[in-house]
Amino acid sequence: MVTLDITTILSVTALNLFAISAALPLIMGNTVSRSVRWVQSSLLAQAAAWVCIVSAEFVWDMPLSVLAMVLASVANYSVYRALQGWIGPRPGHRLLVMTCVLMPVGYALSFDHYALRVGWANAGLALQLAIVARASLWPVREWGTNWRRLLAAVYATMALVTLARGVLGAFFTELYPSFTTPHPINLFAQLAANTAMPLTTVALLVAWRTEIENRLRTLALTDGLTNLPNRRALATAAPLLLAQARREGWPVALLMLDLDHFKQVNDLHGHEGGDRALQLFADVLRGCLRTNDLSCRLGGEEFMLVLPHTDAAGAEQLDTRIRTELLERSKLELGWPVNFSTGLAMCHLTDADPLTAATQAADQALYEAKRLGRGRLMAAPQHPTPTSPGVDAAITTAGQ
Repeated sequence: MVTLDITTILSVTALNLFAISAALPLIMGNTVSRSVRWVQSSLLAQAAAWVCIVSAEFVWDMPLSVLAMVLASVANYSVYRALQGWIGPRPGHRLLVMTCVLMPVGYALSFDHYALRVGWANAGLALQLAIVARASLWPVREWGTNWRRLLAAVYATMALVTLARGVLGAFFTELYPSFTTPHPINLFAQLAANTAMPLTTVALLVAWRTEIENRLRTLALTDGLTNLPNRRALATAAPLLLAQARREGWPVALLMLDLDHFKQVNDLHGHEGGDRALQLFADVLRGCLRTNDLSCRLGGEEFMLVLPHTDAAGAEQLDTRIRTELLERSKLELGWPVNFSTGLAMCHLTDADPLTAATQAADQALYEAKRLGRGRLMAAPQHPTPTSPGVDAAITTAGQ
């Protein structure tokens, strides 16, 4: 009958973790997010922890064992931080930090009392694993729930196994006198760790892929210069907003804004100066708009705002606020004044295509504002009958 050797299992675990730690940067490349860096740090810390545990059986028992507890805590904390980066604030942060500090300290102070240190260390690690498991799954968000379920299941299982090993060492010490004792619970714990390693890696790789997909989706819907939504993003979001406005009976105003004499800006201050003016204008818009307002750069120096729960008077007040802040900030930050012309139209939500009609009306009003000397707002005198078949066509026409 073949007997499993705990030291061999530990060595294989450490070797596999080092291999994964080395392979991930090659797969992911150098340009990765902070969350991915935390994942890579976690795997490296886990591998180093296992090496310390194996080495402690032969040399420097106490220093290497304590270092292993520190590294194990760092590994769990790193996964938690990766989750924070991917899906936002997570529950249990203070408790996790406290456990990551107190567990190695208590382990070092109780090192001469085997039952106490084994029980303390495994209980602390089990609590860390449980916190990461909870952080993986709760509170539930739409962002990549499948890999989060897998990660939560793996960490919850390892928490239970680790706690069982702590109970064995603390209360049944004669059955588990050392870390390499081939007790069934210890064997199961080591095999579970080997199984958890590839499953955790798969879950984190899926998380990384989801991050990349979300980043690409954001890039596809964002103007690269101003970081405002682009016309594609507006065409996606506007129908949903208008449908809600129709249900709630909200008025919806639409503003078309065009920076005045932008060619002269480029001629006098270069294209870099023009880019700075556009970026400043976008920043002013972000500071003046509400959460539910939609904004987009149509192209060049032309922008569109869709303002729910806003009548014509409210839209004019917003235009004045944007204009005042832009003039003040452009003189201060650019060294020259920047102004814009505006066309205003109300969305008639009973129309078959209210955005198309309002876009055309606002575009005509914007043309009139330019004709009258720029630097002003003109409201559409009437609501024209829509002639364009859809939102994309309306936005494209307005951007020309």
